Order: sequence, then C-alpha cells, then structure tokens
Amino acid sequence: MIFRKNARILKPGAMIDTATFCLGQQGRKLQLAVRLSAAAFVAALSLACSSTSPGSPAGPAAAAGASPGGGADGSSSGPDAVTFHRDVEPILQHSCQSCHVTGGIAPFPLITFADAAPVAEDMAGQTAAKIMPPWHAQNTDECSVPLGWKNDIRLSDAEIATFKAWLDAGKPEGDPADAPPPREIVTGLPRVQLELKPDAPFTVAPGADEFRCFVLDPKLLMDSYLNGMFVIPGNSAVVHHVLVFSDPSGASLARADANGSYSCFGGIGVANAELIEAWTPGGVPLEYPANVATPLSKGSLLVMQVHYHPHSATDAASDQTSVQLRFSDTAPQWDAVSVLIGNFSAQGALGDGLLPGPDDPPSGPKFIIPANAKAHTETMQYTYRPLKAGGVAPKLYGVGGHMHYVGVDEKITVQHADKTEACLMQIPHWDFDWQRLRI
Repeated sequence: MIFRKNARILKPGAMIDTATFCLGQQGRKLQLAVRLSAAAFVAALSLACSSTSPGSPAGPAAAAGASPGGGADGSSSGPDAVTFHRDVEPILQHSCQSCHVTGGIAPFPLITFADAAPVAEDMAGQTAAKIMPPWHAQNTDECSVPLGWKNDIRLSDAEIATFKAWLDAGKPEGDPADAPPPREIVTGLPRVQLELKPDAPFTVAPGADEFRCFVLDPKLLMDSYLNGMFVIPGNSAVVHHVLVFSDPSGASLARADANGSYSCFGGIGVANAELIEAWTPGGVPLEYPANVATPLSKGSLLVMQVHYHPHSATDAASDQTSVQLRFSDTAPQWDAVSVLIGNFSAQGALGDGLLPGPDDPPSGPKFIIPANAKAHTETMQYTYRPLKAGGVAPKLYGVGGHMHYVGVDEKITVQHADKTEACLMQIPHWDFDWQRLRI
C-alpha cells in the first residue's frame, strides 16, 4: 500500500509520521508506502471501524434548526423548546466532558446547568466555528475517510444548531428528570498486571508549557508482549497529553536526572524508540484483540513523555502520572508495531524519502522553504517491504497526525497494492495544542 500525506507549512521543522500495523507472525511481511506533504509532522496510531456519523444524537429542536422562545429564568416556553437537560447536556457529556470537568485540563467545568448557562454564548460561537470540541480531523472535499472514527467527539450540524437554539431560547434549564445519567468515567485498564510511575512527583511551574520525559523500568526478564495499556494522569488540571515509548537500548537512562526524568520537547531523543501508546483527556484504555500485542524485548525501558499545560486556573502544581500495563501469556498471532516516518533529508534509491517538491532548488529535493513562498508543501514517502515474496499483508490498526507550530494542513492517503487509493485523515487547520489519537 502507499500512503500519501499533504500538508502546508510555513518553515521547515522535524517531520515524523507514526502508523500502527498488525503484522503476521510469519515474518512481519508487508508493503506500504507513505507520501507526506507537510513540515514538522508526526502521524500516530489509529484508524478503525466505527460509526460513520460524528457526534451523539441531537435533540428534536436541534434537528429542526429552530430558535424557539424561552425565558432567561431557566423555564421552557413550550414542549418543543430546547432545554439544557434534555438537549444540551447529552452533547456536553459525549463531546465536552473529557476535559470540561472539575479539576480537568479545561479552565472550567461543563457538568451542570449552572456551569453551562454563563458560557452559553461562547459555546454557541466556538462550536459554530468548529474550534470546539478539538477533534480537528475532518472530512473535506479532498478527503472522505472510508470508515468512522472510534470515540469521535465531533458535532453534527444538528448538535451545533442545538447550542445556538438554546442560547436564542433564553437558556432554559428544563426538567432535571430529562437529564441523561452522569457520564461514566474510565478509571483503569481491565485486568491490569503492572502499574509504573515516577519515583517522585514532578513540580509543574505555572505559566508555560513543558514537555517532560520520565524513564520507567518494567523489569522485563524476558521478551514480552503488551496487549493493553492505559495512562492515569496524576494531576488532570495540568496533564495535556501523554506519549509512551519503548526504549530497547536503555539509552534514555543516561539522559535522565537523579529523579529519573529529563526535558524532551519534540521527541524523546533516543534512537530506536517506538511509540506504543498515546493518551489524551477522556481517553480510554488501549486494548488490542486477544491475538494482537506489541512486542517488548527483554530489558526494555519505557519513556513516558508528558505534555504539561498549566492554564489560567492553575498555580504551581505537582504530578505523578502513571501507566498501566497488561501482557499476553504467549506470542500473539499479530504484532502491533508503530512506525515513525519522517525527517528524510533526501530521496532514496528506491523512491522513498523526501520527494520532489514545487520549491526545490535545481540540485534536487531539499527540505527548504524559499523566502515569501506561500502554501509550501513537502512530500515524503516510506515503504515497508516484505521480507520475501508471498508475505502476509499488514492490517492498519491506526493513524494520526502531528506537526509543530508552523504546520497548517496535513493529509494522509493510502494506495493499496491494486493501485486503489483512499484518504485516511486530513487535518485542514492544524493546532499544535490539540493532538489526539484516532482509532
């Protein structure tokens, strides 16, 4: 298969792409190519089958797009008026409460009527502009994803209309009996076998984002197979997202200070590391099917990269985020392998690497942006070739994207062996502050 990614950038930066594949045990034999047009880019895990329509079911008034009357005193003026408990609260639970909870990463909760009513205008404006909720991967004229996303928090047009209709109706509370049950909070990995955390809490300074890597030792006495994983944030008010990498060489230990951590913006600074998990607020445990697992070699360390985002509602705080692990007892039928793709400086002999672009110098492909260039793109291609003819074709378990601050737009497509193509993901308006694993 061939993956293509297109992204517009403003200036060069680190370019990394990550995809997770399930590879047959008969030699991890597959063929794929990825073509990337972007700058600082990391694609990470996760495309799979799910609902084809984003969001949760909207209320009847939202579907009509109406703006029924209502009183600012919290009472409904009629049976069809949009109310908080019946129409707005289910949307908040599905698409907002992964972050907007008491003590969460968002600066205010959106749990109760009293929480939501004062910010009703902001909710209507932010959702209409599709700034919130921060999913960002979208179907566009260029990219229609063939399968839905699991745990998709995007809003339908009807749901977006619900916020505006509620505001126009005077923000009626409605009948509390119409409210859905409280959102169930995921508390841990089922059948967890091992939980790792830093030796001591880390103090997060207020006012600035920070990326910190923590070296964790699972003390693997033999080659092992990771079947499930989940990150437990120690302080939800400051933990923005977490990436977990395997470090088979143990080189991360030399980078760590006396407390077992080090600063690590961008990557973790360790060769041959593999991304094995990505967590964002509201995330659920990563649980592979029983016949799938990520191989970890004997003696491997784990590196947990935490993005701390202290916001206006937080002062200096401490955090001790942990990671839960579950292993398979035997070697699986399929290995789950994450492939980091990018940072190619030239085109390889077989056509992979940095491909020719519109602003290249006469000498050939080069990752450089000329002065005053507009909508500049870079394209990269990667091929994982089968070890021998007749190899087992891979199953693509997931894909996701990441760019740094200069990225604008990115798109990833796949070309199969039969030359048919499909778009896997497009993020038309990249925002570095919101990076999410998509399954």
